Amino acid sequence: MNYLAHLFLAQNNSDSLTGNLMGDFCQGLDIAALPEPIQLGIENHRSIDRFTDNHLLVRELKGHLPKDMRRYSGIIADVVFDHFLALHWQDYSEQAFTEFRTQSYQQLLTKIDLMPERMQIMVQRMTSQDWLSGYQHLNNIDRALNGIGMRMRFANPLHRAIEPVRENYQIYQSTFAAFFPELLVHVDKVNIEGA
Repeated sequence: MNYLAHLFLAQNNSDSLTGNLMGDFCQGLDIAALPEPIQLGIENHRSIDRFTDNHLLVRELKGHLPKDMRRYSGIIADVVFDHFLALHWQDYSEQAFTEFRTQSYQQLLTKIDLMPERMQIMVQRMTSQDWLSGYQHLNNIDRALNGIGMRMRFANPLHRAIEPVRENYQIYQSTFAAFFPELLVHVDKVNIEGA
């Protein structure tokens, strides 16, 4: 899952939100030096990624991509699933999407000093440009996939990924609708066991 889902699946506090986003920025980071609630957020992020990456429905999406894109299927699904979460927010949350975004941005900014520099830059851009709202529009999904591709240190086809997503839009949507409730159950179970 991408930024929106990781924030949605965090506990409603600044440490958990920070840790759940920090899962993508841990390279070279001394995780043990972080406050325990942030460490738990990182663990939650990793549990979500493992569950998602190994889920049969998500893995089957690979077959709907051109051969040169199949190894990036997980990345594409993560970003596209955030699109569907943003579009169908009211199906999964009683909190208004606008309120969730504002609250998340405010809470993340209170912990910015604890974030690695690369994450600080990303969070500042996310909050000033309201990235989470942008997930509602496919053009922004295209931009997000392009941005991920440009940050990779090797040539990749992510700049073309929106084309097969558009062609298979209903398949991605139905996969998300079937998969996401299972992910919610998984996260609840992990949180109960970790409590």
